[in-house]
Amino acid sequence: MPRTRSYAALLSVLVVVLTGCQPTLNPNPIPDAPPSASPASTPAKALPSSAATSVPFSPQAPFANWDAAHEEACEEMSLIMVVHALNRTALAANDAERELQKLLAWEVTHGYGVDVTIEQLGRIARDAYGIRSSILSDVSEESLERAIAAGRPVILPIAGRELGNPYFSGEGPWYHMLIVTGYRHGFFGQTIFKTNDPGTKRGEGYEYSASTLVHAVHDWTGVKEEIDRGQRKMLVVESKSLGEAAPT
Repeated sequence: MPRTRSYAALLSVLVVVLTGCQPTLNPNPIPDAPPSASPASTPAKALPSSAATSVPFSPQAPFANWDAAHEEACEEMSLIMVVHALNRTALAANDAERELQKLLAWEVTHGYGVDVTIEQLGRIARDAYGIRSSILSDVSEESLERAIAAGRPVILPIAGRELGNPYFSGEGPWYHMLIVTGYRHGFFGQTIFKTNDPGTKRGEGYEYSASTLVHAVHDWTGVKEEIDRGQRKMLVVESKSLGEAAPT
């Protein structure tokens, strides 16, 4: 036997001794499983070209008495309008003024200041009226459209002077709140938002371009001159336990 074959035979014996069996190869190896494809994301539901919610209107000064209290009452009147929308009741000037005074007194009793953040307004809505809402930091043209298309009014905190509303007195308020009640797409596809803006008697259904409105969204910072540093947030109304349209 040639020496090379002797070496091969000796090597086979050593393998058997060391492993107890001859090494075998799988004649039909199982191929590696291909990487699983990630599930396709569910496309977002297409939005209608226009949508609106029914919200009765009142300016924050129902009888045009623009004293210090009424000049700061945009947050409260926005909330009162939402309450009547959820209760499906009209909002006459007498009722708006009476409920405004009652809500202002409630806020003083419960330790709220003249200006409130959007999160504080959410707590007021819950504690005074039983309204459930969500505070979202995703404030965009699409997020506003989706809320409105779902039938949910939206309250926005605003740097009022960035709106450029010609019906405001002077340059307009440093800090403001209003309700977004609807939207439509213009002839060239641009989005126009419909609002109930309590800062003017002409505020019912007042329209702002999407770029103007979204750009102006800023929450209260505590300093009016720094309102443009405020965070972008919005309050989306969810539901309400129906009852008297006034704080308890």
